Amino acid sequence: MQTWLSQALLLQLRYISCVVNHVVPPGNSIGLSNVSEGTSGKNFQDVGCDASILIDSTKQKQSEKDAGPNQTVRGYELIDEIKKALEAACPSMVSCADIITLATRDAVALAGGPNYTVPTGRRDGLVSNIEDVNLPGPTVTVSEAFQVFRAKGLTVADMVTLLGAHTVGVAHCSFFEDRVSNFQGTGSPDPTMDRNLAANLSKICASPNTDPTVFLDQSTGFAFDNEYYKQLLLKRGIMQIDQELATDRSSVGIVSSFARKGIAFKQSFANAMVKLGSTQVLVGNVGEVRINCRVFNTQKRAFSAKKTRPRAL
Repeated sequence: MQTWLSQALLLQLRYISCVVNHVVPPGNSIGLSNVSEGTSGKNFQDVGCDASILIDSTKQKQSEKDAGPNQTVRGYELIDEIKKALEAACPSMVSCADIITLATRDAVALAGGPNYTVPTGRRDGLVSNIEDVNLPGPTVTVSEAFQVFRAKGLTVADMVTLLGAHTVGVAHCSFFEDRVSNFQGTGSPDPTMDRNLAANLSKICASPNTDPTVFLDQSTGFAFDNEYYKQLLLKRGIMQIDQELATDRSSVGIVSSFARKGIAFKQSFANAMVKLGSTQVLVGNVGEVRINCRVFNTQKRAFSAKKTRPRAL
């Protein structure tokens, strides 16, 4: 149970840490490349796995950790424990960003997933603002979700593979309950969800004044395997974005392939995790190596960082 829990928490933390977008005012830079234009008209400067989500809010300023989409993220204590041990053995050598990367890899392997080599050398970010969080929600379409992944240099196959992390972990009812009772205001369940599953979830989510959780993989929620994809083909995806992977023509073929080939999924997952963790990271003299993952070492403003292009890991 502890291995499964650690794996699920770290996978969620890893994904959030690497996919969040920071809004940077025009004319400023934090040493990163690949600026894309956001739909709001602001410039979105993509920050990779810089551990900005680990920063605690203060009385003066709220951090990414407190943003609405991040309210269900857990696992911070696991990172704290690892960082404490590393600082005792080799002070200021291993960044929090690398800790998230390596700990996730090890948790996946211990739970039966692939074991893979990951590059290190990431630096921790110097900014964490609640208003900068721009994560795709559970009701986005496959096309909309892909826009976020494409901004990171990832493909549709990478996206479908990384969403396979839902082979473990849970989701709160608030993220999907409209699918089981009043889908898009119709007063009926989502027609793309298995009727028996919808009825069961409706009972679970009916508890007043609570927000229960259910396994994202209704078959083998404790194991890292390809059952998630098999469940999607049976109309048993929990989140709307998950189920749409099995109906959108750009992704259904990949879902079907992974449902048949468990080993191929694990190999693809390892490759996609390495690719995700190597995009738009802080390296060299940009950023810092935090002593405490919850607090910046210095008071340097993010916009004062030198304009440099990060070296490839």
